[in-house]
Amino acid sequence: MAATNGAQPRDANRQVLTYLGPVLSNSKTLVGSNATVAVPLFTLTGTVMVTGLWGVVTTVLGANNTAAYFRLNDQTVQSNITVNTGVTLSAAAAGSVIVKNGLAAAAAVLLSASQERVSEPTTLETLYFSPFVIVKKPAATTQIEFVYSTTDTPTSGAIQFFVAYYPLSADGDLAIV
Repeated sequence: MAATNGAQPRDANRQVLTYLGPVLSNSKTLVGSNATVAVPLFTLTGTVMVTGLWGVVTTVLGANNTAAYFRLNDQTVQSNITVNTGVTLSAAAAGSVIVKNGLAAAAAVLLSASQERVSEPTTLETLYFSPFVIVKKPAATTQIEFVYSTTDTPTSGAIQFFVAYYPLSADGDLAIV
């Protein structure tokens, strides 16, 4: 079996599935020290529909990581992508997954790798991820960010973030920060 690169969705023949659209990934090391930290992940141009947003813990996270959420930031105003009271990620094991699979009023979901897990959409949903549309503010840098709070001094750990999307405007695109 050939080796594959990244967490691209694949079929039984290891071919990349395209129903989510293009997928970008960006690895970040958590280094906050007794603070709330906003980590820029992807820069937006134009308008896009995000079809999936998630992160995979690649190095176990520090003992005190709380209030983790995703937001859109145009450097003046921030809009929640998931609820800003967040989810606790304290000591999340490598292999754990953080998923945006509900509305912006819902917290991101932590699928801990501390044991096997099954996570599926509710009977009212048709897809696992919750798609959403984002629009760039003209003449401003607009970014998808991951925000977390820590009381560690400093915290530790690493997460590889992924975003899948489709452009909706002629200049619609996302780029890795």
